[in-house]
Amino acid sequence: MLQTSTSNGELKVAFYTLGCKLNFAESSIIGSNLESKGFKRVNFDQFADVYIINTCSVTESADRKCRRAIRTALRKSPNAFIAVTGCYAQLQPEEIAAIRGVDLVLGAGEKFNIDEYLGDISKKENGEIHSCDIESVDYFFPAFSTYERTRAFLKIQDGCDYNCSYCTIPMARGKSRSSQIKRTLLEAENLINKGVRELVLTGVNIGDFGSENNETFIGLIKELDKIERARIRISSLEPNLLTDEIIYFISESNCIVPHLHLPLQSGSDLVLKRMRRRYSSDYYFSRIEKLNNLIPDISIGVDVIIGFPGESEDEFNRTHTLLSDAQVSYLHVFNYSERLRTDAINLKNKVAPEVRLNRGKKLRSLSELKKQNFYESFLGKTRAVLFERSIEGNLEGFSDNYIRVSVPGSNDLVGTVQNVRMEMMGSGLVYGTISN
Repeated sequence: MLQTSTSNGELKVAFYTLGCKLNFAESSIIGSNLESKGFKRVNFDQFADVYIINTCSVTESADRKCRRAIRTALRKSPNAFIAVTGCYAQLQPEEIAAIRGVDLVLGAGEKFNIDEYLGDISKKENGEIHSCDIESVDYFFPAFSTYERTRAFLKIQDGCDYNCSYCTIPMARGKSRSSQIKRTLLEAENLINKGVRELVLTGVNIGDFGSENNETFIGLIKELDKIERARIRISSLEPNLLTDEIIYFISESNCIVPHLHLPLQSGSDLVLKRMRRRYSSDYYFSRIEKLNNLIPDISIGVDVIIGFPGESEDEFNRTHTLLSDAQVSYLHVFNYSERLRTDAINLKNKVAPEVRLNRGKKLRSLSELKKQNFYESFLGKTRAVLFERSIEGNLEGFSDNYIRVSVPGSNDLVGTVQNVRMEMMGSGLVYGTISN
């Protein structure tokens, strides 16, 4: 029996989610489960009886944001029950439990059973830890997160068998495991029947889908493509898993949109080797070239890590030059962050923080230029746009190739896909008109 603290017996729960879309999908499914148990979900900036912080631990800044979220929750509701889960909670549970105000810390194996720990939400003198050895986490828990009821982030895979020297994810999420094609199709159909018009396939290493049960990622997208009632967007693929077969299929698909996120991390082969990445820079950019040749309107996003140990000025300049010359649309730039229990933390020749900062600024400026040039290249052209919200008489959404678009229009077009003529650049978006 859940303890109640509000006058009408209804407990309020609020979520703060850090990190990737996978985390957002998992927060959504945890929230739905708690709502079925009698909780009312509210925004994080509102009063709540329980605050759940779903953490990331990719960078040091993510750890800081977790601590800041805890302080924010306690200022809003000093007697609230504070639960922390996610990657940071799995990796450093004792550290989190010692933070003032934290009542519960749940590791990777317990986060989906959080309702079992909320029978008593009275404040604890010390934070309780419920965690397990990550090696024992070998099951796949499905999840999805909807965005304005038009787009859903569908979790198809979790964990990672790679061992990149800078990454904590295998320690935080365990080994690679996936849903099954049959199950994924049922989940996709269910979401589409509820009005979702775009499915974003998400996970840690989605290209590894099915490796443990004799299924494949290409097999999955071929089946999803048959549904036809919604767009399919692939979130991020490891370059070594982006096969010619996948590229050819995307180029011919009617449902899979022309947009991919392909992590590079560095343009230097020596840095890639120290990172233990599974491709060379030549191979990576050959993928970029093939994508653009076969899918001319494709949007390609790139992850880059700046200031990895031993990264020389020449190696950074090579990365900058290669990305400047490459036909990519935007960059996600990460300043290298030392992470406990990773091999990279022991590497010599650390790059000074101020150098990392300066290099990051250069690549972020390049990203803005790339994005602007990509957007401008579609002025005067027409693209299919899924409208996700209405703001002050304007509809906003993303084109199939990930251009943010705003057009004048009525609220009844939210959740529909319309052909839009791109007409004028704005601040971070393109203004256009609906083309009949």
